[in-house]
Amino acid sequence: MSSTDVAPDAPEAPEQSSLRSGGRRFGDTLFSTLSVGSGILIFVTLALVAIFLTAESMPAFRESKELAGIFGTADPAFSLIGGVAPYIFGTVLAALIALVIAIPVSIGIALFISHYAPRRMAAGLGYMIDLLAAVPSVVYGLWGGVWLVPRLEPLYVFLNQTLVWPSWVPLVPSGEAIIPLFAGDPTAPMRNLASAAVVLAVMILPIITAMAREVFLQVPRLQEEAALALGATRFEVVKTVVLPFGRSGVVAASMLGLGRALGETMAVLMILAPGATFSWHILEVGMHNTIAANIASKQAESSGADMSYLIYTGLVLFVLTFIINAIARWIVSRTTVKG
Repeated sequence: MSSTDVAPDAPEAPEQSSLRSGGRRFGDTLFSTLSVGSGILIFVTLALVAIFLTAESMPAFRESKELAGIFGTADPAFSLIGGVAPYIFGTVLAALIALVIAIPVSIGIALFISHYAPRRMAAGLGYMIDLLAAVPSVVYGLWGGVWLVPRLEPLYVFLNQTLVWPSWVPLVPSGEAIIPLFAGDPTAPMRNLASAAVVLAVMILPIITAMAREVFLQVPRLQEEAALALGATRFEVVKTVVLPFGRSGVVAASMLGLGRALGETMAVLMILAPGATFSWHILEVGMHNTIAANIASKQAESSGADMSYLIYTGLVLFVLTFIINAIARWIVSRTTVKG
C-alpha cells in the first residue's frame, strides 16, 4: 500500500448500532402507544358520557307511561316522547333556518376570499372570520338581544303583513300568509325563533366560511387555468371547477355548523322567549324553545325526578347530534365518491 492511500473507515461497533436501533424501536413503540391511546380515549370519553346520561335518565324512564310495561311504575301524566318532542322540534327548526341563512353567505365569502379578493384583503378578511369563530356565545347573545332584535322588528312586520294572499286569489282566505313560517301574530319585543335563528346563523357563519375557504384554496391551479384557457369566465370557472371540487368540503362544513347550532345554549337562552309548541309560525313570541336552552334555564332549580328528566333531554340531544353527524359523514362519503 502506498503512502497516499487512505485506509477505509473502521466498521461501526455492533454495540453502537444496536443501541441506535433500540432507541428507534423504543421511540416508535412510544409514539404508536400514545397514538392508539389517544384514539381509544375518544371512544372511552363518548362511552362514559353516554353511560352517564343513560344511567341518570333511568328515573325518568321508570316514571314514563311509554315504558310502563317494562318497569311497571309509570306515572300516567308523564310522557317521555310528548314532553321532549316540542323541544326537539324547536331545536331542529332553529338549526335548519340558521343553516339556510348561513350556507349561501358563507360560500360567497369563502369564494371571495379564495378567488376574488386581493391577497392583502383576503388575509385581513380571513383573520376577521377566524376572530368571529372565537367570540363567546354570551357575547352573541348580548348583541342579538340588545341590538339585533329591535332592528329586526320592522322586517318581521313587513314579512307578516305584506307577504299575504290577495283577495282575488281563489280557494285561499284573503290575508293568509303566502309563506306559513311568517304567519301568526308577531308582537314586540320580537324574541322569537326567527331572531334566535338569525343569531345562530351569524355564529355558525365563520365555521362554515373557514372550512369552505380552505377547501376552495385546494382546487388544483392547473384545472382553473385550463378552464380559463378554454374561454371560460371567472364565474364559469367557479361553477364548473371550484364548486364541484369543494362540494364534499362544503357539505362537511355545513354539517359541522349544524352541529354547533343544535347544541348552542347561551345565545338562544338570552334571546328566545320560551314556549313548548309545534307551531310553524317563527315570528310569534313564546312558542318555541330548544333542548339546550331548556336545560340551562331549569337546571339550577331542578332536583330528583325533574333533574332526571332534564338529563334525559340531554341524552336525546346527544343521540340527535350523533345521528346528524353520522348522516353528514355518509353524505360526505357519497359526495366524494360521485365527485
